[in-house]
Amino acid sequence: MKTSTFIYKNRKLLFLIIFFGMGASVMAQQISNDTTDLQMNMDAVYNRPFLQAGSFPVALGGYVEAHGQYFVTDGISEGISFKIPRMTLFVSSSILDRIKFLSEIEFEEGTKEINIEFAALDFEFHPLFNLRGGIIMNPIGAFNQNHDGPNWEFVDRPISATTIIPSTFSNVGFGFHGKTYQKQWVWAYEAYVTNGFNDQIIANSEGRTWLPAAKENVDRFEENFNAVPLVTLKTAIRHRQIGEIGLSWMGDVYNKYEEDGLVLDTKRRLDVFAVDFNTTIKKKVNITGEWVWAFLNIPDTYSQQFGTQQQGGFVDVVYSIIKRKMLGWENARVNLAVRLEHVDYNVGSFNETRGTIHDDLQAIVPAISFRPSAQTVIRANYRYMWETDLLGNPPVKTAGIEIGVSSYF
Repeated sequence: MKTSTFIYKNRKLLFLIIFFGMGASVMAQQISNDTTDLQMNMDAVYNRPFLQAGSFPVALGGYVEAHGQYFVTDGISEGISFKIPRMTLFVSSSILDRIKFLSEIEFEEGTKEINIEFAALDFEFHPLFNLRGGIIMNPIGAFNQNHDGPNWEFVDRPISATTIIPSTFSNVGFGFHGKTYQKQWVWAYEAYVTNGFNDQIIANSEGRTWLPAAKENVDRFEENFNAVPLVTLKTAIRHRQIGEIGLSWMGDVYNKYEEDGLVLDTKRRLDVFAVDFNTTIKKKVNITGEWVWAFLNIPDTYSQQFGTQQQGGFVDVVYSIIKRKMLGWENARVNLAVRLEHVDYNVGSFNETRGTIHDDLQAIVPAISFRPSAQTVIRANYRYMWETDLLGNPPVKTAGIEIGVSSYF
């Protein structure tokens, strides 16, 4: 058996071995109860600025984004437009010692959509064992949890993190999370069962395999589509000087295979794997990246334009060129950045010709940003993107400028 075939057929088993192996390498030494140091991507949910008045038990916060853009696609432009893609409100409360609540409510496109991104209770039994229940952001990759606009130098969210991993992706469910420390190292895990996907990921108006279509199911916060839970696992390890690397998986049966005891179809699985990393070099250069693979069992009645495999990712490189008092703001900063992106929505070849199936997209996004503080950013991006259709015809090229602001409040 070929090595690649063995890995694919045993991908879930291999992930579980890595999941527990990373934790064992840290827990083999003495467990520390310190949970205040070495923030990780999983901590992004609570690692936000909140405002609390005196002894009032509820803290408030949020962030807002607004930008303008001008794009040209193959010489055709729709001109300049402005929008406020999202405004988000946070409400948190420490109900009792080691019991806390957080909610995140997002208003998109000027209230065109109002979504509950997160609304969960945390019960902290031990640093390594904490129960979480409610509306949970599935910990797949890093961006899905660490998605707040003020944290990024780029106006648009990463393409792979919104079209393969359908960020922000949340579901109702329960699970456990925890961390353990040893000197310079910290290991963390998350494990949840939640409501999941449905057959709209192939039965949609996009005409391709499209995981974000599952978010259009208005009933997903009150019932599971087919009674099979979506399982999401993540393990991550961080070194104080080196950085963080995380591995994650979520898997589900996405189709309704039976109804009232009547078998309608075979169980068709969806499995998504992701690896993410971030590191800082000499406190001036920050590198963040994420890569994702999606594997689907597509019915034979669907054409080859519906991909059984998808993959993509991004790498951000941010270089701090100035950090000093500027325009009256202490510790203001000017950053130069670049994002490289690739997405392939249909990995494979045509059955008849063995020619490569394309349906892919690449982008390069240089950027400059000014930060009066770490919580506020003014940013300007130039996006150059080329997209190739299913048959590999000459790519459609898009270029444009985006200028935006984003801030916690």
